[in-house]
Amino acid sequence: MNPTNFKLHSQAHFVLLHVQSPAASVAFYRQILGAEPVEASPTFAMFALASGLMLGLWARDTVLPAAAGQGGSSELAFVQDSAAAVDAVHAAWAARGVAVLQTPTALDFGYTFTASDPDGHRLRVFAPGGQ
Repeated sequence: MNPTNFKLHSQAHFVLLHVQSPAASVAFYRQILGAEPVEASPTFAMFALASGLMLGLWARDTVLPAAAGQGGSSELAFVQDSAAAVDAVHAAWAARGVAVLQTPTALDFGYTFTASDPDGHRLRVFAPGGQ
């Protein structure tokens, strides 16, 4: 195969987050997603999101090759239909004790807030265009 013509013929289906404790992360994501993991073991768990994306939670100390990064340098984004929906998610997450990094605000790409999971992975909820 000519490397200059290489193309990936499928879409990304999984996001893998390296976590300190899959059990603690499962408890957190179960709460904010309102869903049970479709797979769970002591070192790995996976949620199936409504969009079809799979969210994997992998014990950081078992990742091969070893992971060097920490949470907080990227974001998992959840699109909402309106600013009111963003506010509703913010209120629900705040009531559950989710760490909010940025309260709802209008930015150039839309209305948004940012939260954090137990490992510092950033979670952005937004309505495009500030709807």
